[in-house]
Amino acid sequence: MLDIQRPDLVAGVAGSGTMGRGIVQVLAQCGVRTLVFDAKPGAAQAAKDGIAKTLAGLVQKSRISQADADQALARIEVVDALAAFKPCHVAIEAIVELLAPKQELFKALEAVVSDTCILASNTSSLSVTAMASACAHPGRVAGYHFFNPVPVMKIVEVVDGELTERWVGDALVALARRYGHKPVRCKDTPGFIVNHAGRGYVPESLRVLQEGVADFATIDRILVDAAGFRLGPFGLLDLVGLDVAHGVMRSMHAQYYAEPKYQPTYLSDPRVAAGLLGRKTGRGWYKYGKDGIAERIPEVAVPAAKPVSVWCVPELKEFLSKFTKIESKPTPDSVCFVAPLGHDATTTAMQLQVEPGNTVAIDPMFGFAKRRTLMSTPVTRPEVRDAAHALLASDGVPVSVIRDSAGFVAQRVVAHIVNVGCDIAQQRIATPEDLDSAVVLGLGYPHGPLAMGDAVGAPKILAVLEAMHAFYQEPRYRPSPWLRRRARLGVSLLTNDS
Repeated sequence: MLDIQRPDLVAGVAGSGTMGRGIVQVLAQCGVRTLVFDAKPGAAQAAKDGIAKTLAGLVQKSRISQADADQALARIEVVDALAAFKPCHVAIEAIVELLAPKQELFKALEAVVSDTCILASNTSSLSVTAMASACAHPGRVAGYHFFNPVPVMKIVEVVDGELTERWVGDALVALARRYGHKPVRCKDTPGFIVNHAGRGYVPESLRVLQEGVADFATIDRILVDAAGFRLGPFGLLDLVGLDVAHGVMRSMHAQYYAEPKYQPTYLSDPRVAAGLLGRKTGRGWYKYGKDGIAERIPEVAVPAAKPVSVWCVPELKEFLSKFTKIESKPTPDSVCFVAPLGHDATTTAMQLQVEPGNTVAIDPMFGFAKRRTLMSTPVTRPEVRDAAHALLASDGVPVSVIRDSAGFVAQRVVAHIVNVGCDIAQQRIATPEDLDSAVVLGLGYPHGPLAMGDAVGAPKILAVLEAMHAFYQEPRYRPSPWLRRRARLGVSLLTNDS
């Protein structure tokens, strides 16, 4: 019902804050006549002036021509009343993140625009269906969630409410492609795709910290160096702001009716109360200097001790043989290396019937090239742990030493991310491809959750979760049906139902 490629397409943007300004810019740059309104006097003009400076900067960097900048700026029209939105084919709201004001705005727009004008909301957390319930024509209302900064974050979530007509979402998808963004389509569910998928990384890392497995800096190092994330979970919390992140965690947990996978931790409340919010307050998990750079927290020094004798499970023999001779059987003096998937060092030592006081575990899931994670049992003798640490660090690769944990650190966090992603796919909130694209573009993960599971191996992810579920006896770690079936079939987690 709407030709998005028509040369006379008109869009209106209500709200000219950070998000609204970015939306106006991308629309104007792709050839759309764009009207901008803000209830605050002077705000819309200030937004246009800010866009002019941004475009001038792009010209200076030779990213666009001066002619393109001039034409884009000419397409932006500041209006002083919603009545000016009458010719719009699409109207996008980017006002305060509260349901009632958005409902009132859409009701006001319905009195102005044509019956075929699309009403889109840039909401990041509110129900699109609830928003549309205030409208006479709820079928033309959809979510259109951009990410900040809009011109840089090349992704937009197109959210279909319960009554949204198919053509509306199709038109918004086509519009996103016109201005060069990746559209990902999803159901109207709490968190949509990106905020929902984000319930794996930070919450499980906080759970690891809560259990006393490792300190926050060690957790960050393991997940960056071993698992390949760009930023550790605690560095990410400092960037986003703990108050904001904790609010999202609590909201998602409540909206999913206390789903255990999304349970937040008590650790955040006192830190929020103390104002330890992150970069914006100068101190969060890390301390920040005036230059905004985080303090460097030194790693534990490598011990001088070396093992007298080494025994290991078969899967570690090739790796450890590079450092020392491997005994065929453990002796009373042997440092015993094990490599569990999902199990802790204690359980593994008991299953293999090796002396727990002589046992240490190495995480085998992500290789040993950039960082090695060494885990002890509660009774591992300090001299055994130190000797193992020194041996593993003897070629210069850093070693993180942690306490006993089912799933180490990286195994359990990555498995949790994959499992949450599999639940999103199982619930048909988004297609597997859109889910993974949204997470890579919106969260900056090295892979989407399903491709992440494929890279490790779905059977390994399933084994980690099953072992953790058995150990903790918590539904938090129950494997998703999507994961179970595809791991057993030996197919990619990106495999949709035929």
